[in-house]
Amino acid sequence: MVWPLVMLLCICRVVGTKEEMTAKAVHGFYLSQRSDLLCSGATAENQVAVEALNELSVDVQKIRQLKGWVLHQSPVYVIETASLLRDMGAKWPVITAVLELYPEAILCSPELQRAQRELWKSICPRDIDLLGLIEKFPASFFASSSHHANQRANIDFFQSLQLNKRIVTKLMAVAPQSFSCSVEQNEEVVCMLQQAYIELGGHATNMKSWLQKLISQNPFILLKPPEVLRDNLLFLRDQGFTTAELLRLLSTLKGFVAELNPDNMHKTLAYSRETLGCSEVELRDMVLNCPALLYCPVVILAERFNGLFKAGVTMAQIIETPTVLELTTQIVNHRIQRLKSYGYDVRKGSLLALNGTKKDFEISFDKLQLRRERPLFNPVAPIKGDH
Repeated sequence: MVWPLVMLLCICRVVGTKEEMTAKAVHGFYLSQRSDLLCSGATAENQVAVEALNELSVDVQKIRQLKGWVLHQSPVYVIETASLLRDMGAKWPVITAVLELYPEAILCSPELQRAQRELWKSICPRDIDLLGLIEKFPASFFASSSHHANQRANIDFFQSLQLNKRIVTKLMAVAPQSFSCSVEQNEEVVCMLQQAYIELGGHATNMKSWLQKLISQNPFILLKPPEVLRDNLLFLRDQGFTTAELLRLLSTLKGFVAELNPDNMHKTLAYSRETLGCSEVELRDMVLNCPALLYCPVVILAERFNGLFKAGVTMAQIIETPTVLELTTQIVNHRIQRLKSYGYDVRKGSLLALNGTKKDFEISFDKLQLRRERPLFNPVAPIKGDH
């Protein structure tokens, strides 16, 4: 299925990549320092920091352009930060890359660095694994150090939910804000998720695995107000979805259900029904078969409908195979032409031939090509040469 990727792309267009979201959320303290610096009119760089970074072959000019305010801070811990990473097994190119990606790391004192390392190793014991996370999410390790007590308490809370260390580690790396906030805030969100699952007919015995999948797929769901999930489920219920269907949607959408919005869903569903001339029952079936439809903005949806209609696809075909709407118009047209070159006319056949990832389509296309080059043996047909 391709719809999770489509949803992810839609989400990223709105809020950015995970790395961008993480960096934006944990920069508050340092941004306030930068504001104070600008207001005070200070201009002199910390030469100790500049020289130390140069010694490590760090691109100081790049830091000046992107985060020059860091070079004005004092005290700084360039050598100590490099030593920490080196002690964890980092090669010099990795150390350089981390400092260029997140120069704010040099503002974290050795004491806080040691405390963070000890905390993270409680759930990610291997230095090589922890180093890999720091390479990708340095802000999660260095900038969250001022919330050590909350981090420890939230680690205990998530482990009390029987989430394994791998999932908790992922949460801390990708969504460090969830660990910087109070335990009470996370408890409220998790309680709401569990309550929704049970009220929709979910079994308590499956709660653990369901919650693990939900949080691991979209850790940022913990940062959403509990009302967001409630409002989305109430809206879908008002559209006629049964309790069982709501649980199916919640389980299928997992963490992405928190990214939905009643107003946008209403516009998308209304436009789809008007364009296709389908009934409410048919529309609900489309959503159940293609949950990504709920995420698709009307502008994008209009483009994809028009592309399919121009290709000769009927409304009935789209209602029958709504997953084709997960594909961009460019991809659909490319696949239609490739299928046409081997005698497959989507206007007369099923749209299922268009579905899937690039790999899925290539496999289907190869099978179609093979059938054309090597037709099935017909035991009834006379063998050539026999007269």
